[in-house]
Amino acid sequence: MTVGQSTQAIAVLGTTFQNPILLAAGTAGFGRELAGTVDLEALGGFVTKAVSVEPRGGNRAPRVAEFDGGMLNSIGLANPGLRVVASEDLRWINDNLHAARVLVNVVGFVEDEYARVIEGLDPIGGMVGYELNLSCPNTSAGGLEFGADPEAVRRIVVRCRSATGRPLLAKLSPALPDVPGLAAAAVAAGADGISVVNTMPGLVYEADHPRLGNGNGGMSGPALLPVGLLATVRVRRALPDIPIIGLGGIRTLEHVRQYLRAGANLVAIGTAGLADPRLPERLARQWMQAHG
Repeated sequence: MTVGQSTQAIAVLGTTFQNPILLAAGTAGFGRELAGTVDLEALGGFVTKAVSVEPRGGNRAPRVAEFDGGMLNSIGLANPGLRVVASEDLRWINDNLHAARVLVNVVGFVEDEYARVIEGLDPIGGMVGYELNLSCPNTSAGGLEFGADPEAVRRIVVRCRSATGRPLLAKLSPALPDVPGLAAAAVAAGADGISVVNTMPGLVYEADHPRLGNGNGGMSGPALLPVGLLATVRVRRALPDIPIIGLGGIRTLEHVRQYLRAGANLVAIGTAGLADPRLPERLARQWMQAHG
């Protein structure tokens, strides 16, 4: 059975995904960066690189450091900015992708920037919906991440909800003290789903200095698997009917099944796809063969 013929397509977020396997934000760029390496149309879809209002050059190198349990990264949300994504990247997606579903990851550094990105991208189309990266630092609140403040989460989601009729997902950090409570606040404000988890803050040294140019970074990879599974279970218990994308540490089809068992509707692969870009496609094809 070929891709697209599965009788087990997942109906969620107002559309159908041919399989539950996505690429996590930041690992697929905007699609065309991987087009010569990965058959994106074999996947359930992918989440784009973060999009901010203005272009961002990112953090000081080195930006990536491996350690025994995975990887730290401090990319700094580098991206070409709203104008270029709207005029070039979304148009490539519209012209080249049909089976793969695309979510756009949105970032902001003051609350209103999230909605401004959506307002600029929404007329172009090509995306199923938006993933709001609520782990960004709120520069008007001393750098506290938006997702740590339920009232900030509410305001951002309400404003984004007014900017689009497409689905909104709130992406939350595993470092938050009450992930289910913040997920519930996002849904009450108009979010259609939840992505858990983002990276975990971490630090590694080389000799007497941090290995990352920015000092600390976000931890991902195998060590994040149990953290992501627990967050998925907790959010599912709090929100029985809300779509969940589970991510963190996925490397095998058994890991995919564990996330689905925990309550996720879809999963997203990040670090494992950076180490082996063809891994997500292999897992998607294995899934289709097993469930076709």
